[in-house]
Amino acid sequence: MSHLNYLLVVACFVVPTLAALWLAGLLKRLGWRAISVTTLAILALSATFDNLIVGAGIVGYDPKAILGIRIPIAPLEDLAYAAIAALLVPAIWMGLQGLGVSKASAKAEFTLGQLLRQLFWASRPISWINTAYPFAAVYLVVGHTLDAGFWVGTLFFLIPYNLLMYGINDVYDYESDLRNPRKGSIEGAVLHPKWHQPTLTVAYLLPVPFLAFLSWNQFHLGQPLTLVWLAIVVFAVVAYSAKGMRFKEIPLLDSVTSATHFVGPMVVAMAATNQPLNSGTALKLIGAFMLWGMASHAFGAVQDIKADREGGLASIATAFGARETVRFALIAYAFAGIALVSGIWPMPLAAIAVIPYLAILWPHRNITDDNCEEANQGWRRFIWLNFFAGFVVTMILIYTVLTSR
Repeated sequence: MSHLNYLLVVACFVVPTLAALWLAGLLKRLGWRAISVTTLAILALSATFDNLIVGAGIVGYDPKAILGIRIPIAPLEDLAYAAIAALLVPAIWMGLQGLGVSKASAKAEFTLGQLLRQLFWASRPISWINTAYPFAAVYLVVGHTLDAGFWVGTLFFLIPYNLLMYGINDVYDYESDLRNPRKGSIEGAVLHPKWHQPTLTVAYLLPVPFLAFLSWNQFHLGQPLTLVWLAIVVFAVVAYSAKGMRFKEIPLLDSVTSATHFVGPMVVAMAATNQPLNSGTALKLIGAFMLWGMASHAFGAVQDIKADREGGLASIATAFGARETVRFALIAYAFAGIALVSGIWPMPLAAIAVIPYLAILWPHRNITDDNCEEANQGWRRFIWLNFFAGFVVTMILIYTVLTSR
């Protein structure tokens, strides 16, 4: 591994930071003195903290992967992220407040602050953890490292990946979203047509530097199979909503593709850490997670049956009907639990997280197309239940790490 790896990681943050600074006019508005004082203060705090964790042995660095300049123990590269944060956070804040726009441009059709707000909500921030966590958890537990691949991959699956997924969806589902009472909240944005092209542009371009680095990194490490899985996962995200493919309108394939969106990051992490994907344990874990994702998507589609039909959209729920779709989801959750129970210890513990999902779905087992929107009550519980499931999985991962030492 070369120190070039870490320089590329820093570049992935520096480029968008400089772009945000320029667009928000931060340098001109605040001035170098204010920026310098803020940056120096954060660098001092960061240097203190970094030297503590490096000196305590909590974090270590491969001498061949860094420039070799230390202050005094922590590598120079560590300070780059603090400097970036010192500049990027106020830039984003000013952009969101609309302070970075001139009076002339404020009269334009839209501003940078408005665009950032639209992109933020279009990316479904409530769901960021659902894609970043599977990648980060598997990469850390299996790979036992916090290398460049971990950080860039986690950041990619945290924001760019979700903007690509949901941004495209909001553009091409606009007619349905207008008729959907649950849109316009944390469950999804209603993206005005004037934001469609800017959203698509950012959604397609933002992932490029991350994918470029991950591809180079994995090829350099001699793991080209990771690139195949990464390509499949990104294709599934685009194909789900993009015009001309629209997998989300092909019943059953929509649920399979949606599940891939959340299982994919985990599979990419397994491939990146050289974990065999054809082992019995890996297949049971992937299979259980796929069934889990398919069940969640299917139940989520039930509440949108009326809006989708009025908007001329198809889904597993519009094709099979509300009652049959809910029962399909119940069966899929049950089989996911069975797959986990049949796995090696401590996989069976994860089956505990399936029980609340079954309990939420059971009262809706006889729901009809006419009252399909009642399923939203259960779906809203799902949003918070995902955090409980994440807690259970996290405890299992910690247990696995501690008992494997």
